[in-house]
Amino acid sequence: MKFLRSNIKYPQMAKESVITGTVYINFVIGRDGRVKDAKVMRGIGGGCDEEALRVVQSMPAWKAGKQNGQAVQCYFNLPVRFSLQ
Repeated sequence: MKFLRSNIKYPQMAKESVITGTVYINFVIGRDGRVKDAKVMRGIGGGCDEEALRVVQSMPAWKAGKQNGQAVQCYFNLPVRFSLQ
């Protein structure tokens, strides 16, 4: 979450149109912990969908999921909230 907060930039079009809400991103965490196959499951428009996808794709490696002591790939849904303050 720290990575999201420090790297996300509110899109100018969304600011001008006062677009707020939550973008849901679905992705796979590979056996090596890298994010792959990221896609927007539910977006809000105004450039927020693209920005959320950009930041998720640039995330550092996660800890891989394990099953029976073996690293396995896992699906993950991440909500990315956009709010003007």
